[in-house]
Amino acid sequence: MQASKENIRVQQLVAVVSVVLLVTKFIAWYLTRSVAVLTDAMESIVNVAAGFIGLYSLYVAAKPRDKDHPYGHGKAEFLSAAFEGTLIGVAGMVILYQSVHQLLYPVPLSRLDTGIWLISLTAIINFAMGWYCIKTGKRNNSLALIASGKHLQSDTVSTIGIIVGLILLYFTGYTWIDSVVAMIFGSWILFTGYSILRKSIAGIMDEADEQLLEKMVTLLNEKRSDNWVDLHNLRVIKYGSILHIDCHVTLPWYYNLNEAHEEIDILSAIVRQRFGDSVELFIHSDACLPFQCQLCQKADCNVRQQPFVRRIEWTVDNILVNKKHRLPG
Repeated sequence: MQASKENIRVQQLVAVVSVVLLVTKFIAWYLTRSVAVLTDAMESIVNVAAGFIGLYSLYVAAKPRDKDHPYGHGKAEFLSAAFEGTLIGVAGMVILYQSVHQLLYPVPLSRLDTGIWLISLTAIINFAMGWYCIKTGKRNNSLALIASGKHLQSDTVSTIGIIVGLILLYFTGYTWIDSVVAMIFGSWILFTGYSILRKSIAGIMDEADEQLLEKMVTLLNEKRSDNWVDLHNLRVIKYGSILHIDCHVTLPWYYNLNEAHEEIDILSAIVRQRFGDSVELFIHSDACLPFQCQLCQKADCNVRQQPFVRRIEWTVDNILVNKKHRLPG
């Protein structure tokens, strides 16, 4: 819950700042009459819309679970990110169109020096806000906040391109430079929009997050207890900032309920320490079988039927399989 509140506060700041920057860019366009600056201002309209949509999605995602949404409302973040990715893509296409139009039909410009300073200021603020959003979003597992941060930083990249074009234009007088630079960064923005849209669709469809699974498996191998004979059928599903994790852990067959519960608590604490409190774990305990003695490292086992041979290293491939691990042969 604390992470959700922090996400909302950051997104509120993003929404307010985006409005201020939008006004600043339109002032710069009014002073310069540069179509490239107008393009940047139009993209900022997308920023404002995306900022408030992202804020609403975080508000919805923070709502507690209810009868109709037993896993919570976290999927709203994926919908918000999908919409924002679409807006970014549209902005990229608009920039490409405007840059081509500017190349074919150049217009006289004025007060470029003032426009350069104003646009440079917006670029610095946008990049700083984007960095803060991505940092907070990664810490709190918020795709909506990460999408907002990437959107702001992609806006910074396009703004830098426009600044470079304005500077070159200011010193050379070649109007085509502005359009060519805008085309390059318009293509980059289009790609950024596609990337965000792709990731949001993956979240909606519960596609496996390979990077997250790699981190999870690395952690479990590092903190692995000799009492955990095996671990398999690991699944991680993201609902906004909430991670739902379930797996099967194999424990010595002679453990009573209290001992088995202690091991599950230890495993849960390790995962929460690494990935935060916004984690829900559903761990099923299995009793070990005789064939698993060969891969069990528990030294003080008095009922061992076969000698220990070697430990099976858990990997993303073998830990997702819904069956107990065996030594080859």
